[in-house]
Amino acid sequence: MPAGAKTVSSNRKAFHDYFIEEKYEAGIELFGTEVKSIRQGTLNLKDSYCTIKDGELFVRGMHISPYEKGNIFNKDPVRVRRLLMHKREINKLAAKVQQDGYALVPLSVYLRGPYVKVEIGLAKGKKLHDKREAAKARDAKREIAGVLKDRNR
Repeated sequence: MPAGAKTVSSNRKAFHDYFIEEKYEAGIELFGTEVKSIRQGTLNLKDSYCTIKDGELFVRGMHISPYEKGNIFNKDPVRVRRLLMHKREINKLAAKVQQDGYALVPLSVYLRGPYVKVEIGLAKGKKLHDKREAAKARDAKREIAGVLKDRNR
């Protein structure tokens, strides 16, 4: 994510379930009431994923709550939304996703100036033992930090 961008929502579950190998930035096609709702922070990326169909990139399962003052202009909260990237980048991602075990996962949504951007990651699924190792490493790191904090007192 570039400097000066304001994070609206991040998908922490993605980092738990996948090894993120590469990150990409994409624009997203939204309606006005959806942008207003995102600016209020009513967005959920949990269980969302990206697909490629006919050379276009789509995000599925992203929930944007209806804008409270939007009345008839509100759209379906979990509709499929198109992501905007260069054709060559989409083709490169499509080739990698066809390999075994790779998926495209939205990692975060952020505001960069007036634009809403989505950070997507090329991810490889973690096995159960990988998750356990990551948890052990995280716990060990936390314990070491605690010991060093106690020594500095």
